[in-house]
Amino acid sequence: MEARLALSARCTDGVTSTAAFFDWLAERRLRHAQRTERIPFDALDQWGFDPDTGDLGHTTGRFFSVQGLRVRSDFGAVPEWSQPIISQPEVGILGIAVREIDGVLHFLMQAKSEPGNVNGVQLSPTVQATRSNYTRVHGGSPVPYLDAFRTPEPGRVLADVLQSEQGSWFLRKRNRNMVVEVGPELRAGDDFCWLTLGQLNALLRCEDLVNMDARTVLSCLPDWDRVDGPGSAEHTGQEIRCWLTDRRVVHEVVTERLPLRAVPGWHRTADAITHDEGRFFSIVAVRVGSRSREVPSWTQPLLRPHGQGIAALLVKRVGGVLHALMHARVEPGFVDTVELGPTVQCTPGNHAHLAAADQPPLLDLVRGTDRASLLFDTVLSEEGGRFDHARCRYMIISVDGRDPVEESAGMRWLSLSELEDLLKSSGQLNVQARTLVAALRAVR
Repeated sequence: MEARLALSARCTDGVTSTAAFFDWLAERRLRHAQRTERIPFDALDQWGFDPDTGDLGHTTGRFFSVQGLRVRSDFGAVPEWSQPIISQPEVGILGIAVREIDGVLHFLMQAKSEPGNVNGVQLSPTVQATRSNYTRVHGGSPVPYLDAFRTPEPGRVLADVLQSEQGSWFLRKRNRNMVVEVGPELRAGDDFCWLTLGQLNALLRCEDLVNMDARTVLSCLPDWDRVDGPGSAEHTGQEIRCWLTDRRVVHEVVTERLPLRAVPGWHRTADAITHDEGRFFSIVAVRVGSRSREVPSWTQPLLRPHGQGIAALLVKRVGGVLHALMHARVEPGFVDTVELGPTVQCTPGNHAHLAAADQPPLLDLVRGTDRASLLFDTVLSEEGGRFDHARCRYMIISVDGRDPVEESAGMRWLSLSELEDLLKSSGQLNVQARTLVAALRAVR
């Protein structure tokens, strides 16, 4: 399988040429133009605030809810805070179907509109659905190709692993990331397109095109271009696992559910739940009209970030082998306290009020990097089904030939192969790091 994936990665055109892909995407964007408008909370349909707790949820108890959370942590400059957080205990399916066409593996990608996307339609996995959606709680149409992932043929599963989503905005949210090989009986519908891995790697450089869910699934692919062998990494795999376990033991994170109405430092108006000092994010309500989703119109809450994020990965070569500086991050919504994140991951505006010593480590280095050191620099959207216009600048920065960037208690240099090995297990790399692993494979 690795050789077949490597061949697909070398093919920069496939059964659909790249030029034809962009023509198809433009047509899909016209066809699925989506209307999203802000509304006051009292205009939400089948959503409302619980009279006792103030939690915001759906009348069925499904989909997701917005609750309050109090956090105490020894990670970062702020030891205690409270915030709203999205609770969505369902495990969704993010699945990409692959099929050999003319001797080359192709990936079936979907043109999907999401209410929070800045540009409407982005490139998503074959299936991107919460359990509430694919069990049709909304009473809408069925999810295409779902059976390929719910009942895959034995021996045809290339990847199948539970992975987290944003631990600062979601409470213990995980999705099943799957890649499944299918046969010629599976054909692309109007909203779907077969692309090679080489085409997808190139499209990762396009702003707001390959969506977050597609990126995380691509990062879970088997190692298709391993170039380093045993003994070529800065640390052994056992050393990395011991270090990560130690971080999970050392860091203390205590979380406590709060009624949303009782979250200190936040206030609710007729159309938003907002931090008293205007930082972090707001919870807002929208009305959506769409010709491409399971139901034609609906209302829902969204989390709207305040400011664009940065997720930056420093890389260097050690003995000719590419390494990335990973940060063991604590986020209150993680299932297991700590996951590996990029070297720098933050929204700079959220830290502007802090002293220089309390700014995220290495943020100044990232912000001051020269263009010649940038291997990857693209603004990409986060998940548009729960977040409104959430965007992040993803950067891969080479520090070869510069003053050494040393490890700290919370940072280690890992080879790409070590990262790929960790991705075979749940809860090791966070969603921002998985995007950067997919990008790192592409630029390598």
